[in-house]
Amino acid sequence: MADPRTTAPGPEQDAESDDGLQSSDPPASFSLVRTWTLDSARQLTGLRAEILREVTVDGAVPQDELGPVAHHMVLVASELATNALEHGKPPTIVRLMRDGTRYLLDVADHDLNTTPYVAGARVPGNGGFGLQIARRLSVDVGWYTAEATKHVWAVFPGQG
Repeated sequence: MADPRTTAPGPEQDAESDDGLQSSDPPASFSLVRTWTLDSARQLTGLRAEILREVTVDGAVPQDELGPVAHHMVLVASELATNALEHGKPPTIVRLMRDGTRYLLDVADHDLNTTPYVAGARVPGNGGFGLQIARRLSVDVGWYTAEATKHVWAVFPGQG
């Protein structure tokens, strides 16, 4: 059986199967807020805390206006960074961007030989749900390559 990370999904795949994530550039209207470089999973705790601080304390939108969006961003950043750390090549680069009303998380690794895929039905505890979580909690998700990096991005509304 072919590895779904390296082959495009065929027409026989359904909602229960692993599925390719559409390749597309993120919207161009975003400006960089902050960048993190991660080399290990030990750095994820700090990443989560700093993203929450950036979007609720230091950011332009108070947490009560963001509602659950801030926590959704933290969860998705953690999932995407974990995927990059486990399945990509280091370092993992996480960028938080903003366009005034929306946020964009962009997570990059240095493995151009695999493509992101959304896991199909799995037994609980077997993992593979990071991109499903990103799709459910964000407005849009995609991926692209640039020079030596593969990026997965997710867009979030600026208000909950």
